[in-house]
Amino acid sequence: MTLVSIITPSYNQAAYLEQTILSVLNQDFSRIEYILVDGASTDGSVEIIKKYAGKFSYWVSEKDRGQADAINKGFTRATGDIVAWLNSDDYYLQGTVSAAVKVFEENPDAVLVYGNMLAVDEHSKTFNTLSYKQLTLEDLLCFQIIGQPAVFMRRSALTKTSGLNLDFHFLLDHLLWIHIAKQGKILHVDQTWSAARYHAEAKNRAKAAEFGREAFRILDEVAQDKTLAPVLAMVSHRARASAHRVDSRYLLDGGFSAKSLSAWLRALFIYPPTALARMNIFASAILSLLGLGRLRDVVLKSRKALYKK
Repeated sequence: MTLVSIITPSYNQAAYLEQTILSVLNQDFSRIEYILVDGASTDGSVEIIKKYAGKFSYWVSEKDRGQADAINKGFTRATGDIVAWLNSDDYYLQGTVSAAVKVFEENPDAVLVYGNMLAVDEHSKTFNTLSYKQLTLEDLLCFQIIGQPAVFMRRSALTKTSGLNLDFHFLLDHLLWIHIAKQGKILHVDQTWSAARYHAEAKNRAKAAEFGREAFRILDEVAQDKTLAPVLAMVSHRARASAHRVDSRYLLDGGFSAKSLSAWLRALFIYPPTALARMNIFASAILSLLGLGRLRDVVLKSRKALYKK
């Protein structure tokens, strides 16, 4: 029977950690290898972890080099046929793991599968449902984003990568998806599998302006990969415009309206369809610059997609 390895990286998020742990332990799939890697938390997280210590296949609390390092430690320990990670402020919905296993069993050529997810606040109240679509490698190179908590991978594909790049802190998951997608088919499942938590301390808000910089670094890295470079060349203008669009969106979230507008205009110049598909970013930046904050909030709420931290 299929074994699923799930890794939770943890650091000072005691307010959410128990819900995350229970969302794994309460799955209806029995063959789960649960690994928790804590970065020497000081907020009571370790006490929560010890409460469930007998349920983990492995756990540790020690200083590390950040989220990517913690997850990579978990990858090294993982022995399952399928691997996923669940951050310590997110959680799975009931039946998620068994649903993912079924998809892999029915699609032996799939190397990565992903579902939809809820966006919830610090009180676990849903404020959006993020429904994705079937993407290709080219789409990933153009920064079509997948919700990380709803992703499961074959370990056979993961082991052919170098894991998460420790030099990335914001789009580290997206870069990994690209390296896995070059090995085979990725598959979207139109089911809601997880909840991603958006709160003031989350990276998607706290350091929003840093995301765009990593988008350009991803393009630079991909251009050096002999397998990916020819694919990138086929969509180079769209990809570069998309990086500017990502930069624009996160600059807007970070409160840098003028810089956001400038990045959006660069995307428009390079590949107009990419920018025009996100007219809400343009409108919101303009409204912010005009001091019309309330109207800006209405425009932001109209966005049909969010990017996961």
